[in-house]
Amino acid sequence: MKECEYQQISGTAQTPSSVPATTLLDGGTKKPRLQRKWEVFPGKNRFYCGGRIMLARQTGVFVLTLGLILCTSGLFFIFDCPFLTEHVTIAIPIIGGLLLFFVMGSLLQTSFSDPGILPRATADEAADLEKQIDNTGSSTYRPPPRVKEIAINGQVVKLKYCFTCRMFRPPRSSHCSLCDNCVERFDHHCPWVGNCVGKRNYRFFYTFILSLSFLTSFIFACVVTHLTLRSQRNGFVEALKETPASVLELVVCFFSVWSVLGLSGFHTYLVAANLTTNEDIKGSWSGKRGSEDLNPYTYNSIISNCCATLCGPVPPSLIDRRGFVQPTAVLLPFSSREVPSYTEKSDSNMVGGVT
Repeated sequence: MKECEYQQISGTAQTPSSVPATTLLDGGTKKPRLQRKWEVFPGKNRFYCGGRIMLARQTGVFVLTLGLILCTSGLFFIFDCPFLTEHVTIAIPIIGGLLLFFVMGSLLQTSFSDPGILPRATADEAADLEKQIDNTGSSTYRPPPRVKEIAINGQVVKLKYCFTCRMFRPPRSSHCSLCDNCVERFDHHCPWVGNCVGKRNYRFFYTFILSLSFLTSFIFACVVTHLTLRSQRNGFVEALKETPASVLELVVCFFSVWSVLGLSGFHTYLVAANLTTNEDIKGSWSGKRGSEDLNPYTYNSIISNCCATLCGPVPPSLIDRRGFVQPTAVLLPFSSREVPSYTEKSDSNMVGGVT
């Protein structure tokens, strides 16, 4: 099975070395500075460090995630590791540090990277597509069809038309209402990481929840061991008084470990079946809508599905957010573009709003 590949349209970006930021014209006036693509990006994202880092608009839960991980791990290294290193083994802080490194690395990679956003159609591309759709030879107006049907491995797959991005979405893609972007192989929008999870960052998301489940279980077991050893000498109540921070760690880990472990198990099932959260919830190929709907993307092997999802090179970003925008090709948000009105054409059979 070969996956579809999508490439950037050439001619829309220039290298920084070939285009000056400002140019003096006759009379000493300055030419307007060329904008980078992230500065005029139509989606609902925030960009930092010159477009190198991108996040969703809603970042409050992501900050909470960072705070819980760093605070709980910090209390563990300050109040539990010295006692456990002395009475158990020095390997405990080493293992904890490695797990924390994997958790933070995969979290930041998931949160700050492009999840696989598909660039919106330009005005010319959208006009050409609408002309092709409406070129039926009939004088009666018909609204653009909302779906196309293609065959993948003998299974019919419907491609939906996105009225925001003005294109037919590729297979397994979906439009995120929070980020206002079409994302390739869309899994879900995760507020805990402050980003969508898609084709380009799903492997990092899976590594994050898997390593977080190990870290949470490890800290929980070490804190229980710490309190048990202290209570054998002075009693349980005195042990709690000596290390009140350990009690806080115990409570946080106890209430979070079950959800993290459950989420890790659920995504392990998705990886093994080569499914996405979006497809599983809708029941597209998981058998929830009938036995005839078989998953056309599976390799019929757990190992092959895992390798296809988690291994291999990360595909390049298609939005080229640090590229320069030519003055004649500035992509404005969809709301500010001139949209042709369809209300002038009447049809008693016109379909209603888009879902």
